[in-house]
Amino acid sequence: MGAKDQGADATAGRWLTIPRTLCFITHGDDILLLKRGKHKRVYPGRYNGVGGHIERDEDPLTGAIREMQEETALDVTGVRLRGIIHVDAGHTNGILVFVFSAQATTRTFRDSDEGTLEWVPRDALDTLPLAEDLPALLPLILENGSSTPFFAHSSYDANDEQILLFANPAH
Repeated sequence: MGAKDQGADATAGRWLTIPRTLCFITHGDDILLLKRGKHKRVYPGRYNGVGGHIERDEDPLTGAIREMQEETALDVTGVRLRGIIHVDAGHTNGILVFVFSAQATTRTFRDSDEGTLEWVPRDALDTLPLAEDLPALLPLILENGSSTPFFAHSSYDANDEQILLFANPAH
């Protein structure tokens, strides 16, 4: 089957998604979070992982590693897919977020244009203004034992409150 037989041009009436990565880097009991700049469109002033769009010539793993390197300059090991979130924000297109974890070999990072990077102790996470889905996601991402990725769907109700549903019964 050739490229023309893949059906990628059959977009009329189809749901299209933008692929992104979201990465959480740990070092010991700390997690590196990005406090998004006030000028950013997505989650301004809130803490989140690092990541971004997957480029045309990348798979999700390669995109995650590139984004971690670009945004932090950290060398990482143990890069692992932790889950996939399908986001429906009420627009024509949705977003597929590939969530990864990794361990940093050092604590020395380079500042990011996206905001301010900070090593945060795990027990201090609930004191920060986190991105809205992180309280539900971080326990799954930081859990060491499970090798099964989670699968979730995110949407918004009439009051613009996030609805996060997990496909995996354990989540």
